[in-house]
Amino acid sequence: MCHALLQSPNFFRLLLRIDEELASETHAAGCRCGGVLHRANYPRKPRACLSEVRGDFESRFSFCCHRCRRRTTSMSVRFLGRRVYLALAVVLGSARHAGQNPAATRLSGTLNVPLLTLRRWRHWWQGEFPQTSLWQATCARFMPPVVSDLFPASLLERFSGNAEEALMRLLVFLSPLTVRPIDLPEGR
Repeated sequence: MCHALLQSPNFFRLLLRIDEELASETHAAGCRCGGVLHRANYPRKPRACLSEVRGDFESRFSFCCHRCRRRTTSMSVRFLGRRVYLALAVVLGSARHAGQNPAATRLSGTLNVPLLTLRRWRHWWQGEFPQTSLWQATCARFMPPVVSDLFPASLLERFSGNAEEALMRLLVFLSPLTVRPIDLPEGR
């Protein structure tokens, strides 16, 4: 796994482009009531973000209907729900922390992530992620089965390509988790 991506401005820009495409799709779909969506981005204070791209990561793409005023937030590969750390840091930090070794302590210092936060992320991957409708609907597609005790590292290994491509594919895979709960078809 390549933690050098945490220092790659090009990878951060790729994530921004993907989010912009996801936002365009959300905007084009319009509101459920048939109204027009207007941009109403959420301000964010992203942690584990490169200073040279921080300006592009200080808002989460979202929209508000001109008719019913309902908010519609697009899926994201930059943010994992409401967490203050970028999704990239959550995945890489949790994957590295899976072994609970001294490397986790070094990574904690590099990302400026407290060890307690790394433990919470690991708890989410171990206990909550396997219960999500996304994982329940898709886990059978991975053969042989993914070792859940080693999430997210074991899941990242299943995505093809070099480190950048695999991580990007994993973040796209996780993007439905970044918005309100979704209804996915049964995973049987």
